[in-house]
Amino acid sequence: MARPPRFDTGRLLDAAVLLTAAGGPAAVTMSAVAQAVGAPSGSVYHRFAGRAALLAEVWLRTVEDFQAGYLAALAADPDSRRAARAAARHVVAWSRAHPAEAALLLHGAEEFGRADWSEEHRDRADRGNLRVYTALGALGEALGVTGPQGQDRIALALIDLPLAVVRRHLRAGRELPPHAEDLAEECTATLLG
Repeated sequence: MARPPRFDTGRLLDAAVLLTAAGGPAAVTMSAVAQAVGAPSGSVYHRFAGRAALLAEVWLRTVEDFQAGYLAALAADPDSRRAARAAARHVVAWSRAHPAEAALLLHGAEEFGRADWSEEHRDRADRGNLRVYTALGALGEALGVTGPQGQDRIALALIDLPLAVVRRHLRAGRELPPHAEDLAEECTATLLG
């Protein structure tokens, strides 16, 4: 029976998350990840074709985890207004539970070298974003918030405002205040009317 790899992909990506939280995407290099887990550089190259693949995978794993919960929050309640409030709360609650990952997502895919990602990685990112924007569009339709201004209102209420609630604290390395979920929910509810 083959023994499991000592430095599996998940462990390497976990190290990349922590490196990003401490020093941004520039801190994520093949050798820095190897050093962080005490692995030879070859272990990292064995799992990732190069730095672009490593950056793509750490970004995608993180954003896909976030999106799964966000989409579940949007779909959990048939009442569109309650679903919107739940999604806003999810942004904050997920960020509270995963501060290093949330700090990573604040950088955006472009800072993670999206232009250098493989077509497969870019397609994977695009599919995830499409799922989110499709769900937000359906929510907007259900709320009667349509057209260009309506799309901007939905994006502001369900993406921009909840992120604003967490961004300042995460960038300063502080814990989110206990009222952060309530604040995000209130802002979303107010904006959506």
